[in-house]
Amino acid sequence: MSTKKVKVRFAPSPTGDLHVGNIRTALFDWAYARHTGGTFLFRIEDTDTTRVTDEYIQAAIDTLKWLGLQWDEGPEVGGPNGPYLQSQRLGIYAEWAQKFLDQGDAYHCYCSPEELEAVREAQRAANEA
Repeated sequence: MSTKKVKVRFAPSPTGDLHVGNIRTALFDWAYARHTGGTFLFRIEDTDTTRVTDEYIQAAIDTLKWLGLQWDEGPEVGGPNGPYLQSQRLGIYAEWAQKFLDQGDAYHCYCSPEELEAVREAQRAANEA
């Protein structure tokens, strides 16, 4: 039997109020973490800068509080895996991407959006996507 603790993550995109699908996912994640003695991590996927608002971020936080779904890591409580706003983690991701590039484990793609769409269409036509 594994001695690793379960960690679940709920990461809504605050581009509107939370809906029933968000709430269901949060409830299942929270309940599973509680059932297993694990950790419920709440992270905000705020990278859609054209639609995310501070009001929707606060509404997501307030909604989980209202539902009684207390998170173990995340906004307002902190934890070892912060920051908990994705937009504040972009530097971390850029660092790792550069490491992968330097090691030869990743590469830059210089395809145009049109070329990528043509590849997707070909995959769909061949039932590969």
